[in-house]
Amino acid sequence: MNQSIVDKGLLLVILLAIFVVPSSISGTAVALPAIGIDTRASLTSLQWVVNAFNLTFACFTLAWGALADTFGRKRCFLMGAALYTLASLLSAIADSPLVLDFARAVAGIGAAAIFSCGIAILSTHFDGAARMRAFSLFGTVAGLGVSLGPTLSGLMLDGFGWRAIFWGHAVALMLVLLGSPFIHRDMTNDRASSRFDTLGATLFILALLALMMAIVQGSQWGWRSNGVYVLIVAFIGLLMVFVRREMHHGHPILDLSLLANRIFVGMALVTVAASFGFVTLLTYLPSYLSTVLHLTATQAGLSMLLLTMPMLVCPMLAGKLVMRGVSSASVLNASLLCLLGGILLLVMASYPGVPLWQLAAPLLLVGAGMGLSAGLVDGMALKAVAEEKAGMAAGLLNTFRLGSEAIAVALYGSLLTTLLGERLRASLAIWVSDGDILSRVVNAVAAGNLDVPLPVVAAGKSEWVKNLLISGYDDAFHGVLWVLAAIILILAILIAWLIRPHKVLVAVTQPQ
Repeated sequence: MNQSIVDKGLLLVILLAIFVVPSSISGTAVALPAIGIDTRASLTSLQWVVNAFNLTFACFTLAWGALADTFGRKRCFLMGAALYTLASLLSAIADSPLVLDFARAVAGIGAAAIFSCGIAILSTHFDGAARMRAFSLFGTVAGLGVSLGPTLSGLMLDGFGWRAIFWGHAVALMLVLLGSPFIHRDMTNDRASSRFDTLGATLFILALLALMMAIVQGSQWGWRSNGVYVLIVAFIGLLMVFVRREMHHGHPILDLSLLANRIFVGMALVTVAASFGFVTLLTYLPSYLSTVLHLTATQAGLSMLLLTMPMLVCPMLAGKLVMRGVSSASVLNASLLCLLGGILLLVMASYPGVPLWQLAAPLLLVGAGMGLSAGLVDGMALKAVAEEKAGMAAGLLNTFRLGSEAIAVALYGSLLTTLLGERLRASLAIWVSDGDILSRVVNAVAAGNLDVPLPVVAAGKSEWVKNLLISGYDDAFHGVLWVLAAIILILAILIAWLIRPHKVLVAVTQPQ
């Protein structure tokens, strides 16, 4: 078969699978109200439709990366695609919230294999300029998935019902499995496979599971609850045991030398900065637009295109800039400046009643910051490590990415609620003396619901209180943005120091 056809077929297969994962993450939430009505699910069960996927996705990326280096990247990639297909079919026919939550957790395990092994396949199959183009397309397709996921899911939901969303995932991944002949079978390490670090993988998964559970359940149990403390202690203990084991195991699931590779760690921290600067807004900005700017759900969804549109252009732009001689370090530093500048500009440009066009520049800047790094960071990170460790490195990179996304989103929500409570409690205490009711009011406003709290006050004051709630939400939003800006600034300085050797960065982008 012609090599050009093989290359294009392989790209198409990998990128189709890559598209499904972020579109599932950003799009499934659209169906939650319909799922709740159809399955009579509680609020907690509905939250786990999304959380179960994210939890297993983050927990299993490193394990799949190590498995790929041992058993073969093609084999593990196809296993993940098959697992995701079966989970999507189960989701489509689920008749209870528990079954759906379980299916989404299994889908997250498959998604971890698709991302870890798919990135490793691209890294080892392509060289030089072809690798740069492949990873630029990877960033663009991932951006398309994030951007179009809610729109595609909404269309399927309105036209055919929520189950059609999961049928769509299954069909797309069946096409991926049919295209498997385009992926070359890579070498496996049979000797290492007999000594795969099963205990290490289990310890890592349990440690990350404890941390993610603490983050997810913190808002349900309270951040100072005994349950959260127990989970955090469990995470620290399991992590210490895991690190000790990896230091002495002959075939560790995580080669700790990766964390001594400054360029790799710098690239991994770029994904952390993107989580705090972009993913948090992707998750929570619609609530601000509907609460403070009074946009409808449709208007807020369309407005989010200002944030996501640069993801369609900037990954390819980053690749072209590097191919024309611009250093990768310069492009990545520019992406961080865009994230920081966009957040700071959003602080200054946003206020109650602001015309939407005034938010265009900051949102486009944040989107550009995400897009410039999305098309570059994965390829650069994997090129900085030995080829035989590409799967493990891809798993660790995605663990940084997904773990930081979960932490960033949880931190945003916690800070917003805390700052909103400080802003509103004194004023609302005039009408609400019960502390539990007051907490529910604050939580409702933090979730973007201004209608639930209003009946607790005198009817003649409802409009005044509504304006107070809007003002309080706006103040809390700005407070959170300042914290995000500080985190991004610290990360940007650290990353610039880690990736500063210009000659090394140039060398890893050139054909060998």
